[in-house]
Amino acid sequence: MKRFTTTLLLCITLHALPGLAGDLNDIKARGELRHLGVPYANFIDGRGGGLDAELMQLFAAHLGLTYRYVETTWTDVIPDLLGVQVAAENGGVLFGDAVPIKGDIVANGMTILPWRRQAVAYSTPTFPNQIWLLTTRAAKLRPIVPSGNLAEDIGKVKKILQGVTVLGKKGTCVDLSLHRIAETGAVPVEFSGNFNELAPALLDGAANAVLLGVPDALIALEKWPGQVIVVGPVSEMQSMGVAFRPDAPELLSAFNAFYKTLLHDGSYQKLVEKYYPAVYDHFSDFFTQ
Repeated sequence: MKRFTTTLLLCITLHALPGLAGDLNDIKARGELRHLGVPYANFIDGRGGGLDAELMQLFAAHLGLTYRYVETTWTDVIPDLLGVQVAAENGGVLFGDAVPIKGDIVANGMTILPWRRQAVAYSTPTFPNQIWLLTTRAAKLRPIVPSGNLAEDIGKVKKILQGVTVLGKKGTCVDLSLHRIAETGAVPVEFSGNFNELAPALLDGAANAVLLGVPDALIALEKWPGQVIVVGPVSEMQSMGVAFRPDAPELLSAFNAFYKTLLHDGSYQKLVEKYYPAVYDHFSDFFTQ
């Protein structure tokens, strides 16, 4: 991996792959919107459904384009968008060798993280997120008593992790290093499987606890009621968004305008209620922005 220190160099890399990149006019000329996605929670189900799948289908129709879903992985999703290898390192990002561009837009419940902001351009936030620590009823951990102060509650959670094995996944929003889990005295356990398998791995005894984003946590609580328990938060509030190439500002602007319309007429809220009804119990204010 070679570190590129300016956006200009990244853009040069993108334009070195003619015919594959492009902004809104190029995409319209091609007649197809390629939606890059990773099957995750209720955002992408891999069968044409999911909150972000339906959102992108609506956006393609709004633009008068054919919709095409392009499945990828968490490791490859940003490279497949940018046409260059990407890796997070010490809070920054490394850009490497050129790779084929496979899509125009990423939408799969992607958390807006500082290192990702150095690589992609994000839309207006589309979904709330926060990282929670979950455990099982059989484990010794118990939920904290909320104080009404988020920073204090995060401190409470981290204070009880001494000697606790905690499951996370590198390169994602539940990367253990992002939340300094090792510094709490916990025993970090890196998960090598699919992101969607984190909660089942906890139930199978892979660790005493697991880091999960709100979408995964809500699904786990619904799927295994009484078996999984939320201990408390380990992060400040976060947001998820749709990712674009930095050299596609017109496509980004078109999406933001479209999304604003969906919010104002209530269409987006209906989609959210279809796939994440429980999110309104925790973050209802987010969808009235």
